[in-house]
Amino acid sequence: MKRKLIAAIGVAGMLVSVAACGSDDKASSKDPKDRKENLTVWLMGEARTTWPELVKDVNAEFNKKYPNVKVSVQYQQWGDKVKKLDTALGGDKFPDVVELGNTETMQYILNGALGEIDTKKYENSDTWIKGLKDTCSFEGKLYCVPYYASARLGIYNKDMLKAGTGSDVLPQDEAKFLEAMDKVSAELGKKDKRASSLYYPGRYWYAAMSYVAAFGGKIATYDEGAKEWKASLSTPEAQQGLTHFVDLVKKYNKADQTKDEQDHTNVMANEKAAVIYGQAWEAGNVVTGENGNPKLEGKLATAGMPGPNGKALPSFIGGSDLATISKSKNQDLAEDWISIFTNAKSMEVLASKNILPNNEKQLEPLKAKPETAAIANAVPDAWFTPIAPGWAAVEKEESLEKLLLDILKGTSVADATKKADAEINGLINQKA
Repeated sequence: MKRKLIAAIGVAGMLVSVAACGSDDKASSKDPKDRKENLTVWLMGEARTTWPELVKDVNAEFNKKYPNVKVSVQYQQWGDKVKKLDTALGGDKFPDVVELGNTETMQYILNGALGEIDTKKYENSDTWIKGLKDTCSFEGKLYCVPYYASARLGIYNKDMLKAGTGSDVLPQDEAKFLEAMDKVSAELGKKDKRASSLYYPGRYWYAAMSYVAAFGGKIATYDEGAKEWKASLSTPEAQQGLTHFVDLVKKYNKADQTKDEQDHTNVMANEKAAVIYGQAWEAGNVVTGENGNPKLEGKLATAGMPGPNGKALPSFIGGSDLATISKSKNQDLAEDWISIFTNAKSMEVLASKNILPNNEKQLEPLKAKPETAAIANAVPDAWFTPIAPGWAAVEKEESLEKLLLDILKGTSVADATKKADAEINGLINQKA
Protein backbone atom coordinates (compact mmCIF):
# COMPACT_ATOMS: atom_id res chain seq x y z
CA MET A 1 0.00 0.00 0.00
CA LYS A 2 1.33 3.42 -0.87
CA ARG A 3 1.42 5.41 2.32
CA LYS A 4 1.95 9.13 1.95
CA LEU A 5 4.56 10.70 4.15
CA ILE A 6 3.41 13.73 6.07
CA ALA A 7 5.52 16.67 7.22
CA ALA A 8 7.58 15.98 10.33
CA ILE A 9 6.18 16.44 13.82
CA GLY A 10 8.08 19.52 14.90
CA VAL A 11 7.17 19.15 18.58
CA ALA A 12 9.69 20.21 21.19
CA GLY A 13 9.07 17.09 23.23
CA MET A 14 10.01 14.88 20.28
CA LEU A 15 13.74 15.51 20.36
CA VAL A 16 16.04 12.52 20.43
CA SER A 17 17.11 13.39 23.95
CA VAL A 18 13.62 12.51 25.13
CA ALA A 19 14.29 8.85 24.43
CA ALA A 20 16.87 8.73 27.20
CA CYS A 21 14.40 9.84 29.83
CA GLY A 22 11.22 8.23 28.50
CA SER A 23 11.45 5.03 30.50
CA ASP A 24 10.42 4.94 34.14
CA ASP A 25 13.13 2.98 35.95
CA LYS A 26 11.11 2.93 39.17
CA ALA A 27 8.15 1.43 37.35
CA SER A 28 10.25 -1.21 35.63
CA SER A 29 11.73 -2.31 38.95
CA LYS A 30 8.30 -3.13 40.38
CA ASP A 31 6.93 -6.63 40.66
CA PRO A 32 4.92 -7.17 37.43
CA LYS A 33 1.84 -7.96 39.52
CA ASP A 34 2.08 -4.54 41.16
CA ARG A 35 2.02 -2.65 37.87
CA LYS A 36 -1.27 -0.78 37.42
CA GLU A 37 -0.63 1.39 34.37
CA ASN A 38 -2.73 1.68 31.24
CA LEU A 39 -1.08 0.61 27.98
CA THR A 40 -2.46 2.12 24.78
CA VAL A 41 -1.78 0.29 21.53
CA TRP A 42 -2.51 1.66 18.06
CA LEU A 43 -2.90 -1.02 15.41
CA MET A 44 -4.18 -0.68 11.87
CA GLY A 45 -7.56 -2.05 10.83
CA GLU A 46 -6.15 -5.23 9.30
CA ALA A 47 -5.48 -6.61 12.77
CA ARG A 48 -9.15 -6.21 13.69
CA THR A 49 -10.54 -7.70 10.47
CA THR A 50 -8.04 -10.43 9.63
CA TRP A 51 -6.32 -11.61 12.83
CA PRO A 52 -8.46 -10.42 15.77
CA GLU A 53 -7.86 -13.68 17.65
CA LEU A 54 -4.12 -12.92 17.70
CA VAL A 55 -4.72 -9.57 19.38
CA LYS A 56 -6.99 -11.21 21.94
CA ASP A 57 -4.53 -14.01 22.71
CA VAL A 58 -1.57 -11.63 23.00
CA ASN A 59 -3.44 -9.41 25.43
CA ALA A 60 -4.34 -12.47 27.51
CA GLU A 61 -0.70 -13.64 27.52
CA PHE A 62 0.50 -10.14 28.46
CA ASN A 63 -1.98 -9.97 31.35
CA LYS A 64 -0.69 -13.25 32.78
CA LYS A 65 2.49 -11.34 33.57
CA TYR A 66 0.85 -7.97 34.24
CA PRO A 67 -2.62 -8.80 35.58
CA ASN A 68 -3.36 -5.23 36.65
CA VAL A 69 -2.22 -3.42 33.51
CA LYS A 70 -5.11 -2.45 31.26
CA VAL A 71 -4.37 -2.82 27.56
CA SER A 72 -6.42 -0.60 25.28
CA VAL A 73 -6.09 -1.51 21.58
CA GLN A 74 -7.30 1.27 19.32
CA TYR A 75 -7.66 0.54 15.61
CA GLN A 76 -6.64 3.17 13.08
CA GLN A 77 -7.09 3.72 9.35
CA TRP A 78 -4.22 4.42 6.98
CA GLY A 79 -5.88 7.53 5.55
CA ASP A 80 -5.69 9.63 8.71
CA LYS A 81 -3.40 7.73 11.09
CA VAL A 82 -0.33 9.93 10.56
CA LYS A 83 -2.30 13.13 11.12
CA LYS A 84 -3.86 11.69 14.28
CA LEU A 85 -0.48 10.50 15.55
CA ASP A 86 1.19 13.84 14.95
CA THR A 87 -1.61 15.55 16.85
CA ALA A 88 -1.40 13.04 19.71
CA LEU A 89 2.36 13.42 20.01
CA GLY A 90 1.95 17.17 20.35
CA GLY A 91 -0.17 16.67 23.48
CA ASP A 92 -0.20 14.40 26.49
CA LYS A 93 -2.52 11.63 25.23
CA PHE A 94 -0.51 9.46 22.90
CA PRO A 95 -0.18 5.70 22.33
CA ASP A 96 2.53 3.68 24.02
CA VAL A 97 2.74 1.29 21.04
CA VAL A 98 2.09 2.35 17.45
CA GLU A 99 2.01 0.49 14.14
CA LEU A 100 3.78 2.34 11.33
CA GLY A 101 3.94 1.62 7.64
CA ASN A 102 7.57 1.01 6.80
CA THR A 103 7.80 4.20 4.71
CA GLU A 104 6.58 6.20 7.71
CA THR A 105 9.22 5.21 10.24
CA MET A 106 12.13 7.48 9.32
CA GLN A 107 10.33 10.77 9.92
CA TYR A 108 9.52 9.67 13.48
CA ILE A 109 13.00 8.28 14.10
CA LEU A 110 14.59 11.55 13.05
CA ASN A 111 12.27 13.55 15.28
CA GLY A 112 13.06 11.40 18.30
CA ALA A 113 9.46 10.21 18.60
CA LEU A 114 10.34 6.52 18.85
CA GLY A 115 12.02 4.71 21.70
CA GLU A 116 15.18 2.68 21.09
CA ILE A 117 14.58 -1.06 20.79
CA ASP A 118 16.60 -3.75 22.58
CA THR A 119 16.82 -6.70 20.17
CA LYS A 120 17.55 -9.12 23.03
CA LYS A 121 13.89 -8.88 24.02
CA TYR A 122 12.68 -10.27 20.68
CA GLU A 123 12.60 -13.92 19.80
CA ASN A 124 13.08 -13.57 16.04
CA SER A 125 15.49 -10.65 15.95
CA ASP A 126 18.41 -12.66 14.58
CA THR A 127 16.42 -13.60 11.45
CA TRP A 128 14.27 -10.49 10.93
CA ILE A 129 13.74 -9.77 7.25
CA LYS A 130 16.49 -7.31 6.37
CA GLY A 131 14.28 -5.05 4.27
CA LEU A 132 12.00 -4.48 7.26
CA LYS A 133 14.78 -4.18 9.82
CA ASP A 134 16.46 -1.54 7.67
CA THR A 135 13.37 0.66 7.89
CA CYS A 136 13.78 0.68 11.68
CA SER A 137 17.51 1.40 11.71
CA PHE A 138 19.39 4.68 11.97
CA GLU A 139 23.04 5.27 12.79
CA GLY A 140 23.51 1.77 14.15
CA LYS A 141 20.48 1.83 16.45
CA LEU A 142 17.04 0.28 16.13
CA TYR A 143 13.82 2.17 16.75
CA CYS A 144 11.05 -0.25 15.78
CA VAL A 145 10.27 -3.95 15.39
CA PRO A 146 9.35 -5.64 12.10
CA TYR A 147 5.71 -6.80 12.15
CA TYR A 148 4.87 -8.26 8.75
CA ALA A 149 6.06 -7.96 5.14
CA SER A 150 4.53 -7.63 1.71
CA ALA A 151 5.82 -7.38 -1.83
CA ARG A 152 4.50 -6.75 -5.32
CA LEU A 153 3.84 -9.46 -7.88
CA GLY A 154 2.00 -10.12 -11.11
CA ILE A 155 -1.81 -10.27 -10.88
CA TYR A 156 -3.42 -11.64 -14.02
CA ASN A 157 -6.69 -12.63 -15.64
CA LYS A 158 -6.39 -16.33 -16.46
CA ASP A 159 -9.06 -16.25 -19.15
CA MET A 160 -7.42 -13.35 -21.01
CA LEU A 161 -4.02 -15.00 -20.84
CA LYS A 162 -5.36 -18.33 -22.07
CA ALA A 163 -7.33 -16.73 -24.88
CA GLY A 164 -4.14 -15.21 -26.23
CA THR A 165 -1.62 -17.93 -25.51
CA GLY A 166 -3.50 -21.19 -24.94
CA SER A 167 -2.19 -21.37 -21.36
CA ASP A 168 -3.34 -19.78 -18.11
CA VAL A 169 0.14 -19.96 -16.53
CA LEU A 170 2.15 -16.74 -16.52
CA PRO A 171 5.63 -17.34 -18.03
CA GLN A 172 8.47 -16.65 -15.61
CA ASP A 173 11.11 -15.86 -18.24
CA GLU A 174 10.81 -12.25 -19.36
CA ALA A 175 11.32 -12.96 -23.06
CA LYS A 176 8.59 -15.60 -23.00
CA PHE A 177 6.42 -13.35 -20.84
CA LEU A 178 6.65 -10.52 -23.36
CA GLU A 179 5.92 -12.92 -26.20
CA ALA A 180 2.79 -13.88 -24.29
CA MET A 181 1.88 -10.21 -23.81
CA ASP A 182 2.24 -9.67 -27.56
CA LYS A 183 -0.20 -12.48 -28.23
CA VAL A 184 -2.65 -11.27 -25.60
CA SER A 185 -2.45 -7.74 -27.03
CA ALA A 186 -3.32 -9.05 -30.47
CA GLU A 187 -6.28 -11.02 -29.14
CA LEU A 188 -7.59 -8.16 -26.99
CA GLY A 189 -7.19 -5.73 -29.88
CA LYS A 190 -9.75 -7.63 -31.94
CA LYS A 191 -12.48 -6.54 -29.51
CA ASP A 192 -11.15 -3.55 -27.59
CA LYS A 193 -8.36 -1.27 -28.79
CA ARG A 194 -8.12 0.30 -25.31
CA ALA A 195 -7.50 -2.94 -23.43
CA SER A 196 -3.93 -3.60 -22.30
CA SER A 197 -2.19 -6.95 -22.00
CA LEU A 198 0.32 -5.50 -19.49
CA TYR A 199 -1.05 -2.41 -17.78
CA TYR A 200 1.84 -0.32 -16.50
CA PRO A 201 0.78 3.26 -15.70
CA GLY A 202 3.56 5.62 -16.75
CA ARG A 203 3.98 7.36 -13.37
CA TYR A 204 4.02 4.07 -11.42
CA TRP A 205 7.37 4.77 -9.78
CA TYR A 206 7.35 1.64 -7.59
CA ALA A 207 7.32 -0.43 -10.79
CA ALA A 208 9.86 1.79 -12.54
CA MET A 209 12.29 1.61 -9.62
CA SER A 210 11.91 -2.18 -9.60
CA TYR A 211 13.41 -2.19 -13.10
CA VAL A 212 16.10 0.21 -11.95
CA ALA A 213 16.93 -2.29 -9.19
CA ALA A 214 16.82 -5.17 -11.68
CA PHE A 215 19.68 -3.62 -13.66
CA GLY A 216 21.69 -2.86 -10.53
CA GLY A 217 20.72 0.80 -10.19
CA LYS A 218 19.60 2.75 -7.15
CA ILE A 219 17.60 5.89 -6.50
CA ALA A 220 20.37 7.27 -4.31
CA THR A 221 23.45 6.07 -2.46
CA TYR A 222 25.06 7.14 0.79
CA ASP A 223 28.46 8.79 0.53
CA GLU A 224 30.38 7.78 3.65
CA GLY A 225 33.04 10.41 3.08
CA ALA A 226 30.66 13.33 2.66
CA LYS A 227 28.19 11.84 5.14
CA GLU A 228 25.27 12.53 2.83
CA TRP A 229 22.96 10.91 0.32
CA LYS A 230 23.47 11.49 -3.38
CA ALA A 231 20.94 10.76 -6.12
CA SER A 232 22.14 8.17 -8.61
CA LEU A 233 19.45 7.94 -11.28
CA SER A 234 21.94 9.24 -13.86
CA THR A 235 24.06 6.09 -13.60
CA PRO A 236 24.06 3.76 -16.63
CA GLU A 237 22.35 1.01 -14.61
CA ALA A 238 19.50 3.24 -13.46
CA GLN A 239 19.06 4.72 -16.94
CA GLN A 240 18.88 1.22 -18.41
CA GLY A 241 16.15 0.25 -15.97
CA LEU A 242 14.15 3.42 -16.64
CA THR A 243 14.44 2.91 -20.39
CA HIS A 244 13.25 -0.67 -20.08
CA PHE A 245 10.23 0.32 -17.99
CA VAL A 246 9.16 3.19 -20.25
CA ASP A 247 9.50 0.96 -23.32
CA LEU A 248 7.08 -1.51 -21.69
CA VAL A 249 4.63 1.29 -20.88
CA LYS A 250 4.69 2.61 -24.43
CA LYS A 251 4.29 -0.80 -26.02
CA TYR A 252 1.66 -2.44 -23.84
CA ASN A 253 -0.38 0.28 -22.10
CA LYS A 254 -3.20 1.11 -24.52
CA ALA A 255 -4.88 3.59 -22.16
CA ASP A 256 -3.65 6.89 -20.70
CA GLN A 257 0.07 6.32 -20.21
CA THR A 258 0.56 9.35 -17.96
CA LYS A 259 -1.51 8.05 -15.01
CA ASP A 260 -0.23 6.53 -11.76
CA GLU A 261 -1.24 3.15 -10.32
CA GLN A 262 -3.93 4.32 -7.90
CA ASP A 263 -6.78 2.89 -9.99
CA HIS A 264 -5.06 -0.03 -11.70
CA THR A 265 -7.25 -2.54 -9.87
CA ASN A 266 -10.30 -0.74 -11.29
CA VAL A 267 -8.81 -1.05 -14.77
CA MET A 268 -8.50 -4.80 -14.27
CA ALA A 269 -11.99 -5.01 -12.73
CA ASN A 270 -13.34 -3.38 -15.90
CA GLU A 271 -11.55 -6.10 -17.90
CA LYS A 272 -9.28 -3.54 -19.53
CA ALA A 273 -6.07 -5.22 -18.36
CA ALA A 274 -4.82 -8.79 -18.49
CA VAL A 275 -1.84 -8.25 -16.15
CA ILE A 276 -1.08 -5.64 -13.48
CA TYR A 277 1.78 -5.40 -11.01
CA GLY A 278 0.59 -4.94 -7.45
CA GLN A 279 0.42 -6.26 -3.92
CA ALA A 280 -1.23 -9.63 -3.35
CA TRP A 281 -4.21 -8.13 -1.53
CA GLU A 282 -5.03 -6.04 -4.61
CA ALA A 283 -6.22 -9.16 -6.39
CA GLY A 284 -9.07 -9.21 -3.87
CA ASN A 285 -9.83 -5.55 -4.61
CA VAL A 286 -10.31 -6.39 -8.27
CA VAL A 287 -13.14 -8.73 -7.32
CA THR A 288 -14.62 -7.43 -4.07
CA GLY A 289 -13.36 -3.85 -3.76
CA GLU A 290 -15.56 -0.77 -3.91
CA ASN A 291 -15.39 -0.85 -7.71
CA GLY A 292 -14.74 -4.59 -7.96
CA ASN A 293 -16.15 -7.05 -10.44
CA PRO A 294 -17.67 -10.16 -8.78
CA LYS A 295 -17.80 -11.85 -12.19
CA LEU A 296 -14.00 -12.22 -12.00
CA GLU A 297 -14.21 -14.45 -8.92
CA GLY A 298 -11.92 -17.43 -9.51
CA LYS A 299 -10.54 -15.96 -12.73
CA LEU A 300 -7.52 -14.18 -11.26
CA ALA A 301 -4.15 -15.60 -10.27
CA THR A 302 -0.85 -14.26 -8.96
CA ALA A 303 2.72 -15.06 -9.92
CA GLY A 304 6.15 -13.57 -9.63
CA MET A 305 6.71 -10.83 -12.18
CA PRO A 306 9.51 -11.88 -14.53
CA GLY A 307 12.32 -9.37 -14.84
CA PRO A 308 15.32 -8.86 -17.10
CA ASN A 309 18.50 -10.92 -17.03
CA GLY A 310 16.66 -14.17 -16.34
CA LYS A 311 15.61 -13.21 -12.82
CA ALA A 312 12.39 -12.27 -11.11
CA LEU A 313 11.66 -8.54 -10.99
CA PRO A 314 12.90 -7.15 -7.64
CA SER A 315 9.97 -5.85 -5.60
CA PHE A 316 9.64 -2.89 -3.29
CA ILE A 317 9.26 -4.39 0.18
CA GLY A 318 6.18 -3.13 1.95
CA GLY A 319 4.87 -3.95 5.38
CA SER A 320 4.49 -2.65 8.89
CA ASP A 321 6.63 -2.09 11.96
CA LEU A 322 5.77 -1.61 15.63
CA ALA A 323 7.35 1.05 17.81
CA THR A 324 7.27 2.47 21.31
CA ILE A 325 6.85 6.19 21.88
CA SER A 326 9.95 7.75 23.41
CA LYS A 327 8.15 10.01 25.89
CA SER A 328 5.92 7.21 27.15
CA LYS A 329 6.52 6.26 30.78
CA ASN A 330 5.56 2.68 29.89
CA GLN A 331 8.24 1.83 27.36
CA ASP A 332 9.20 -1.36 29.18
CA LEU A 333 5.56 -2.52 29.11
CA ALA A 334 5.30 -1.51 25.48
CA GLU A 335 8.35 -3.57 24.55
CA ASP A 336 7.00 -6.57 26.43
CA TRP A 337 3.69 -6.33 24.57
CA ILE A 338 5.41 -6.00 21.20
CA SER A 339 7.69 -8.94 21.99
CA ILE A 340 4.67 -11.20 22.51
CA PHE A 341 2.84 -9.82 19.48
CA THR A 342 5.83 -10.50 17.21
CA ASN A 343 7.17 -13.77 18.64
CA ALA A 344 7.29 -17.04 16.70
CA LYS A 345 3.90 -18.19 17.99
CA SER A 346 2.26 -14.95 16.85
CA MET A 347 4.02 -14.99 13.49
CA GLU A 348 2.68 -18.52 12.95
CA VAL A 349 -0.84 -17.11 13.20
CA LEU A 350 -0.07 -14.56 10.49
CA ALA A 351 1.54 -17.20 8.29
CA SER A 352 -1.56 -19.39 8.61
CA LYS A 353 -3.52 -16.52 7.05
CA ASN A 354 -1.01 -16.15 4.20
CA ILE A 355 0.43 -12.98 5.72
CA LEU A 356 4.21 -12.85 5.46
CA PRO A 357 5.88 -13.03 8.91
CA ASN A 358 8.68 -10.74 10.05
CA ASN A 359 11.51 -13.29 9.88
CA GLU A 360 13.30 -15.41 7.30
CA LYS A 361 12.89 -18.68 9.23
CA GLN A 362 9.11 -18.62 9.21
CA LEU A 363 9.00 -17.08 5.75
CA GLU A 364 10.77 -20.10 4.25
CA PRO A 365 7.80 -22.56 4.26
CA LEU A 366 5.63 -19.94 2.55
CA LYS A 367 7.96 -19.95 -0.46
CA ALA A 368 6.64 -23.41 -1.35
CA LYS A 369 2.99 -22.83 -0.44
CA PRO A 370 0.98 -22.21 -3.64
CA GLU A 371 -1.00 -19.32 -2.16
CA THR A 372 2.08 -17.44 -0.99
CA ALA A 373 4.98 -18.69 -3.11
CA ALA A 374 5.12 -15.74 -5.48
CA ILE A 375 5.05 -13.02 -2.85
CA ALA A 376 7.24 -14.89 -0.33
CA ASN A 377 9.94 -15.50 -2.93
CA ALA A 378 9.90 -11.81 -3.84
CA VAL A 379 10.83 -10.67 -0.33
CA PRO A 380 14.51 -11.67 0.08
CA ASP A 381 15.67 -9.68 -2.97
CA ALA A 382 13.31 -6.76 -2.44
CA TRP A 383 14.49 -3.15 -2.50
CA PHE A 384 13.52 -0.16 -0.39
CA THR A 385 13.59 3.59 -0.73
CA PRO A 386 16.67 5.45 0.59
CA ILE A 387 16.55 5.63 4.38
CA ALA A 388 17.40 9.30 4.22
CA PRO A 389 16.22 12.27 6.30
CA GLY A 390 14.72 14.07 3.30
CA TRP A 391 13.02 11.14 1.61
CA ALA A 392 9.62 12.42 2.74
CA ALA A 393 10.32 15.65 0.84
CA VAL A 394 11.27 13.68 -2.30
CA GLU A 395 7.95 11.86 -2.20
CA LYS A 396 6.03 15.06 -1.43
CA GLU A 397 7.58 16.79 -4.46
CA GLU A 398 6.80 13.72 -6.62
CA SER A 399 10.33 13.81 -8.00
CA LEU A 400 10.14 10.28 -9.42
CA GLU A 401 6.70 10.76 -10.95
CA LYS A 402 7.90 13.94 -12.67
CA LEU A 403 10.98 12.10 -13.96
CA LEU A 404 8.84 9.40 -15.56
CA LEU A 405 6.43 11.93 -17.03
CA ASP A 406 9.30 13.88 -18.58
CA ILE A 407 10.61 10.74 -20.28
CA LEU A 408 7.15 9.78 -21.53
CA LYS A 409 6.73 13.25 -23.01
CA GLY A 410 9.94 12.95 -24.98
CA THR A 411 12.77 14.20 -22.78
CA SER A 412 15.81 11.97 -23.16
CA VAL A 413 16.51 9.60 -20.29
CA ALA A 414 19.91 11.25 -19.81
CA ASP A 415 18.45 14.75 -19.52
CA ALA A 416 15.49 13.66 -17.40
CA THR A 417 17.64 11.78 -14.89
CA LYS A 418 20.13 14.67 -14.65
CA LYS A 419 17.25 16.99 -13.79
CA ALA A 420 15.76 14.51 -11.32
CA ASP A 421 19.09 13.93 -9.59
CA ALA A 422 19.54 17.67 -9.11
CA GLU A 423 16.09 18.01 -7.56
CA ILE A 424 16.52 14.95 -5.32
CA ASN A 425 19.96 16.15 -4.15
CA GLY A 426 18.33 19.38 -3.00
CA LEU A 427 15.82 17.49 -0.89
CA ILE A 428 17.14 14.14 0.27
CA ASN A 429 19.48 15.36 3.03
CA GLN A 430 17.09 17.88 4.52
CA LYS A 431 16.17 17.33 8.14
CA ALA A 432 12.72 18.57 9.00
